[in-house]
Amino acid sequence: MDTKELLKKVRKIEIKTRRLSDHIFGGEYHSTFKGRGMTFSEVRQYQFGDDVRSIDWNVTARYNEPYVKVFEEERELTMMLVADVSGSQFFGTTAQFKNEIITEISATLAFSALQNNDKIGLILFSDQIELYIPPKKGKSHVLRIIRELLEFKSESKKTDIAGALKFLSNVMKKKAIVFVLSDFMAEDYNHTLKIVGKKHDITGIRVYDKHEESLPNLGLIMAEDEETGELIAVNTGSGKVRKNYTAYHRERVDYFQNSFTKNGAGILHNRVDESYVKKLLGYFKRRA
Repeated sequence: MDTKELLKKVRKIEIKTRRLSDHIFGGEYHSTFKGRGMTFSEVRQYQFGDDVRSIDWNVTARYNEPYVKVFEEERELTMMLVADVSGSQFFGTTAQFKNEIITEISATLAFSALQNNDKIGLILFSDQIELYIPPKKGKSHVLRIIRELLEFKSESKKTDIAGALKFLSNVMKKKAIVFVLSDFMAEDYNHTLKIVGKKHDITGIRVYDKHEESLPNLGLIMAEDEETGELIAVNTGSGKVRKNYTAYHRERVDYFQNSFTKNGAGILHNRVDESYVKKLLGYFKRRA
C-alpha cells in the first residue's frame, strides 16, 4: 500500500482504538495491571479519617501538628505486544482478516498503556523474529507500532511461538505485561511458556475465523497451505477427511488453552466476526 493509504489506515485505527482506550479500557487496564508497589510521594496535614498508622512522627514533632505520609502507586510498567505475522494470519471469510483484528486489539492495548504512562514494545514473529521494536513511551511510538502491524511483510510464512517467547525472555530482563496475539495453530511451546511465564505476566489472545473450525462439504477442492504455499487436493465430501480436520483443529485449540492455563497465563478467544471490545473488557474485569 502507498504512503497516503497507509497513513489513512493508521489514522482510522488511531481514532477508533484511542476512543476505546480513553473511554473504556484506560481505567480497566490500570485496575488490572498494577505497578511495582507503593512509593512515597509527599507529606500533608492530617485530615479526619486518615489512617493514624500513616502519621509521620518526625514532621509532626517539628510542626507541632499531625502530618501524614502520602504514598502513590509506582505505576511505570512495560507492555510487550508479541504478534504473529505468519501466513495463516492473512485469512478471513468475513469483513476482516485475522491480522487486521490483531492490529486493532494491539492498538487498543497500546493506547491504554500509553494513557497510563507505560512503555510499549513490539515483537513480530513467524518462525523467526521478523521485527523487534524496544519498549518506549509516546504517541508517535504507538503510531509506529500500528504502521508496522499494518504494512509489515514477513520473510517467512511459518510459525514458531516457542522461538518468539525465547526471544522475549532474552530481551526483557524485567517483568513485563505480555500479550501474545496469534491463531495458535502451532505446538511445542508449552515448556518455553512455563519458563517465560514465571517472570512475565502473559496473556494469549487467540484470533480465529469460524470457517477454520471445520471443513464444509464442497466436494473435491484444491487448497493452499498458507504457511507452506503447498497446493493439495482435498476431498471435502469425505466424512473422514472432515472429521480428521476438525480433530486436528481442536487439538491445537486445546493445546493452547491447556498450555496457557496450566502455566498461569491468561487466555482470550476472539473470532474475527465477534466484538473484541466486549471480550477484552470482560477479560480485564475478571482479572481486576
